[in-house]
Amino acid sequence: MPQIIETIDVDVPVTTAYNQWTQFESFPEFLEEVVSIRQIDDTHLHWKVNIGGAEREFDAEVTEQHPDERVAWRSVGGETAHAGVVTFHKLDENSTRVTVQIDWEPSGFLEHVGALVGAGNHAVKKDLENFKEFIESRRAATGAWRGDVPR
Repeated sequence: MPQIIETIDVDVPVTTAYNQWTQFESFPEFLEEVVSIRQIDDTHLHWKVNIGGAEREFDAEVTEQHPDERVAWRSVGGETAHAGVVTFHKLDENSTRVTVQIDWEPSGFLEHVGALVGAGNHAVKKDLENFKEFIESRRAATGAWRGDVPR
């Protein structure tokens, strides 16, 4: 199962970065392959993505969430099997290191080829750059969910 790990430093406080990441329905604004996300309840999401021209839908479950520290999830059903975690590390009062780790199972020929050439790493790196631009230009999160989901 391929693993993607990418990190970026953003010039906002850890609470701002974390709060924005909890606003799942805003992901299409900075995640290029995400068409839409509908939040069903505190821990369940329905995703629509477009990967290489192929539209896919799946549900995801937040498996762990701790304010200003981490958000972990796993896919539930659908064609895209993956799990991941985003961690937030306070560098100083106004900057945060955001690290994304995703484990995924390619399905179909194109995803297998993409995994071999590192397309997933490139996409996640670009998405983190988009997140940095999005949150730094706003200087504030579009909302926040500060609930805790124990493991």
